[in-house]
Amino acid sequence: MESLQLNRSTWFGNTRRDILSGMTVALALIPESIAFSIIAGVSPMVGLYASFCMALIISIVGGRPAMISAATGAMALLMVTLVKDYGIEYLFAATILTGIIQYVMGILKIGQLISFIPHSVMNGFVNALAILVFIAQWTQFKVNPG
Repeated sequence: MESLQLNRSTWFGNTRRDILSGMTVALALIPESIAFSIIAGVSPMVGLYASFCMALIISIVGGRPAMISAATGAMALLMVTLVKDYGIEYLFAATILTGIIQYVMGILKIGQLISFIPHSVMNGFVNALAILVFIAQWTQFKVNPG
């Protein structure tokens, strides 16, 4: 009986804040998932469905406070050639394989090695990613000479 009480307080202890944070994340994920699906070369509906499924799975299996699980620009950029060359079916397989690899890396605690990567390397990676996302979105801007 005591474990049932602990479980209820863990799951329903802060319902109002949980609903508010869920709504905030959902509103942030809608444009992000649409943009990343366009970058990856798939339908925006694929991005919306994937974001919903990802959020649902993370909410059930757990997570950490202040952790957001969502698509990333790096993955969207990497998947462009995969979708072009092999189709959307391979995107699904690559996503499942990526999840398995991340799970194994989490079990082996490989994330501790991130402390050995210098901040300048991480800054360079993020800046290069921003430039690549900008270049990928450039084709969406169409100018009609008046």
